[in-house]
Amino acid sequence: MSTGLLALDQPQERTRGVWDYISPSRLNLWLRCPLSWRLHYVDGIRTPTSAALFVGKVCHSSLEAFYRHRMLGITLSPDEVISRMDAGWGQAVVDEQMDFDSTAQEATLRQQVADLVKAYLVQVPLDEPRPLAVEATMEVPLVDPFTGEDLGIPLLGIVDLVLDDADGPVVRDFKTSSRSAPPFEVTHEVQLTSYSYLFRRSTGLEEVGLEIHSLIKTKTPKIEGHRYPARTDAHFRRLFGVIREYLDALDRGRFNYRPGWGCSMCDFRDTHCRQWSG
Repeated sequence: MSTGLLALDQPQERTRGVWDYISPSRLNLWLRCPLSWRLHYVDGIRTPTSAALFVGKVCHSSLEAFYRHRMLGITLSPDEVISRMDAGWGQAVVDEQMDFDSTAQEATLRQQVADLVKAYLVQVPLDEPRPLAVEATMEVPLVDPFTGEDLGIPLLGIVDLVLDDADGPVVRDFKTSSRSAPPFEVTHEVQLTSYSYLFRRSTGLEEVGLEIHSLIKTKTPKIEGHRYPARTDAHFRRLFGVIREYLDALDRGRFNYRPGWGCSMCDFRDTHCRQWSG
């Protein structure tokens, strides 16, 4: 019986796109489950945009609009930002090919975005530093900082926000979540260290800290911000260790099924991965 999957234990041709770049999201998905990574990036299987993902994307777009104006010295009010979100909602639905369960669900999600964005904006300090970068796409060669070896593939990432703090640049990432989470740095290590590498190689500057600001989708929205120290040599050694294993897996074409907690969030858990037998 054909499952639509290629043999997973044989080296595969370097599929276009897979070898174009490495990104934090690709690394994190591969770490969670190589098979899920393979289904998405090699086999090109796409799943519909979930309601949660759509809410996250529209929240990001709204905060991007706010901070792009801040770069110009203009501070939009929460109502102005939400008005812009409303104006762009229809296009966002088209772009993401969203298929809502009902008009009531769409209205609920629209209000949820507005509430989350407003909850974030009302707690922004009046004296928050002006941004140095907003939704900045950064792409740099991956050169091992300890051996000088060029790995022959770039690192690509989109940094949500860089603030010009009094002590130096601070890199901030926004997330939406359904619940509060402990501020475990290791949970975000690949992403934070990747952003640090991108920022340092792109600008020649060094961050003084990195932040995760979460917009929590509780009945009354909450905003949680956690700050982490600038990256150290140990962080970069671990990142490049992960990257080398990732590249080795791509070379070998081995993308094993990795059951675990991540399965609860996987779009493939009830379909494609059940057909895989090793």
